[in-house]
Amino acid sequence: MDNEALNRFDRIVAMLQHLQSGRTVKAQELADRFQVSLRTVYRDIRSLEASGVPVTGEAGVGYSLLEGYRLPPVMFTHEEAGSFVAAEKLMQKFSDKALGAHFESAMYKVKSVLRGSAKDRVATLEAQIWVDASTQLFNQHTPHALDVLLDSMAEKKQVAMQYQAFSSEEPTERLIEPVGLFHENNFWYIMGYCHLRADYRQFRTDRMLQIKLTDRPFSKEHGPLSDYRKPKALSEKMKVVLRVEKQFAKYIQTSRTYYGFTSEKPDGDYVVMTFLTEPHCEGFARWFLMFGDCAQILEPESLKEQVSDIIAKVQASLQVTPEPVLI
Repeated sequence: MDNEALNRFDRIVAMLQHLQSGRTVKAQELADRFQVSLRTVYRDIRSLEASGVPVTGEAGVGYSLLEGYRLPPVMFTHEEAGSFVAAEKLMQKFSDKALGAHFESAMYKVKSVLRGSAKDRVATLEAQIWVDASTQLFNQHTPHALDVLLDSMAEKKQVAMQYQAFSSEEPTERLIEPVGLFHENNFWYIMGYCHLRADYRQFRTDRMLQIKLTDRPFSKEHGPLSDYRKPKALSEKMKVVLRVEKQFAKYIQTSRTYYGFTSEKPDGDYVVMTFLTEPHCEGFARWFLMFGDCAQILEPESLKEQVSDIIAKVQASLQVTPEPVLI
């Protein structure tokens, strides 16, 4: 069997596994995953049908397997088995206790079907991979927040929670309809429709002081998460241009993304960086002060004034009153 035939065989088997993973799979989704044309997908689907696999559906609509049809458990390669260990370590640190326990249970099932050599590989790697979560992702009183939110989205039931907003001193009672979860800047967020604000809002899981799933159904239909996380128009952003000494520029590469970094270009012994950030916010100015001794603000003037005001307040607070001289 030549390499082309082997590649096609591997693709068709993987395509069958993909069909087992969901209810209806569109041809374009299969084409994107396997990087082939739609014509090739249609041909491979016909090959599955010809081999006796009960594929239902048609071109332009989507494909699925007849309810109840399943292949025997698949065997995992060494590399796939190793990836499970890394995923388990991440789940232990970046998910809540309830979701982590569910994943641990699933991992035992996965390990039960591994062959001897793969099991040995997993056992070896488990002691060699360590993940450290640098931030507290969940409030100590809501260690099951992700589990509740996932149940809410799956069952389309509203969530009641007590939430401590960043801009408020007192927590508020919220009733929300979760749309989607996302992890960004080292925190978990939920995007949802907030009945208190009558609008879509995002909430950080570590600020959820209490949370519970209610019996109330969603009051409206919600679109995919991507519809509610579209970036703001450029006209709503403030353009910032910094010139940073080249030897120090590398130290801010990680944090700059959070503040809207868009591009950079060399300028002799400097690097000129451009940002599109939130206007009228002190966050960028205070971040700039961390490395302000090795950088310049080229624009806008309003940011220079903001930084100068903060520096003036710091200088005033640092003034030391001389002690009286005893004669």
